[in-house]
Amino acid sequence: MTTEEIANALKLTAQLMELHEENPFKIKSLANVAYKLDKTDVDLQGMTLSEIEKIEGVGKGIAAKIDELLVTGNLKELSALFDRTPLGVIEMLKIKGIGPKKVGQLWRELEIESIGELLYACNENRLITLKGFGAKTQEQVKKQIEFFQLNIGKFHYAAVEKFAFELVDFLKEKYNTEFVSLTGEMRRKCEVIDKIEILIATTSAISIDEIQNHRNVKIEFITCAEIDFYSKLFETTGAESHFVKLKNPKSYITLIGVEGLNYGSEIEIYKSLNLQYIEPELREGLDEVSLAKENRIPKLIEVSDLRGILHNHSTYSDGMNSLIEMAEYCKELGYEYLGICDHSQSAFYAQGLKPDRVFAQHLEIDELNKKLFPFKIFKGIESDILNDGSLDYSEEVLQSFDFIVASVHSNLKMSEEKATTRLLKAIENKYTTILGHPTGRLLLSRPGYPIDHKKIIDACAANGVVIELNAHPYRLDIDWRWISYCLDRGVKISINPDAHERAGFHDMYFGACVARKGMLTKSECFNALTLREIEKYFLDRKGK
Repeated sequence: MTTEEIANALKLTAQLMELHEENPFKIKSLANVAYKLDKTDVDLQGMTLSEIEKIEGVGKGIAAKIDELLVTGNLKELSALFDRTPLGVIEMLKIKGIGPKKVGQLWRELEIESIGELLYACNENRLITLKGFGAKTQEQVKKQIEFFQLNIGKFHYAAVEKFAFELVDFLKEKYNTEFVSLTGEMRRKCEVIDKIEILIATTSAISIDEIQNHRNVKIEFITCAEIDFYSKLFETTGAESHFVKLKNPKSYITLIGVEGLNYGSEIEIYKSLNLQYIEPELREGLDEVSLAKENRIPKLIEVSDLRGILHNHSTYSDGMNSLIEMAEYCKELGYEYLGICDHSQSAFYAQGLKPDRVFAQHLEIDELNKKLFPFKIFKGIESDILNDGSLDYSEEVLQSFDFIVASVHSNLKMSEEKATTRLLKAIENKYTTILGHPTGRLLLSRPGYPIDHKKIIDACAANGVVIELNAHPYRLDIDWRWISYCLDRGVKISINPDAHERAGFHDMYFGACVARKGMLTKSECFNALTLREIEKYFLDRKGK
């Protein structure tokens, strides 16, 4: 091992010892030696144990550790610490601004075990509840995490979309052409992307050096002649599986690989294949081609079709804005109604509402509804689904809400059978209106807990429960690939932002993007209902 590698191993050992609250004297000694080795040009390779002991500041104990690393390439003490620590917690040590003590605090007190969970906790203002943390620290941690995640190769679509569109506009101006378009994963609006692909009609070479790539995302330029632009756009947009489904040998070979066909649009291309036009978001190789053959692709949902915003949080629990601030901004954006769904009492980490706080909020909602008429705030709650599948209040409290979003937030490591049973019980509860973020996934950070999707969706169909498509770019849960099954079973989808501040309302756009991928239509979207329609729905359901 090199001196640098040994210094890093000693530093990590010290960090993990501090994380586990071990002897502070030993921790300090290790950290000091690691720092000194990192800053000096001493070459440890080939040194004997006695020679290592002569290095200033290196005692016998640490010298033995260095010798063990030189001889074996490993350190038993470090391996033992690794065994006691989740890998995601170790990854959190890479985030600047939070040392091992704070990482340990986050792990023990908030049960955060990955960088992605930490970022989501920042977005939900959970860090400010901890001793030693505050709003400034939370914001700094968030910025550091975002920087870190933007350097590991994969990106949330939402994190790069604005930059990608700015880049398209820059290229249009620089090369004086309108024949520039995003293509590939970006054009299909995939929830996670690993590169930005841009098609441009030009004979000039495109240099990456001239691009201010502040996001460190990989950019790939595809060039073509102007006459071939739409053929090339068609060729580069779809997933490979889309073309496998599409392939009619004669038309496919004619279309792909032959330049100069001079199509004026992609609509013409699909028409030449005797197919209904297939929107870019749908070109994933599922059933879009067979539906297009029968002219059965419906008009897809637009964000402008959404009439209200359900599942939002305020300062009553862990939100950043007051109830009136959330409501007034929602109204300002042109929506007809807001569903407020602060956390329930078991969510202590999010200042979940005890019954007295619930009733106090309801009184405020009544007053605000008089003030904001005809806009309406619906009385909702995001009720934790407890370990046994029950909801988080007595029947008296549950009856007081207009609607209830039931979500899992704890004990995410159940087996598929237990997790499914837990959700089924919640779905069968007569007070459950919407099943919130069904798998609890955090894209690029945490996989969803295992559930039998078909059983869950079938149960929602049987019990008249709506399924949430959580529009937060880190969730986008339910996965759009299950939307078609939901629709086949007659289950409506509610696009909800899970907003913890006013700016979170704008995530409705990203929810609509993936809803389109699942072929959701206005008529099948729950919160595309008008105020009067959804008001009647809630009243009828409570009446039953």
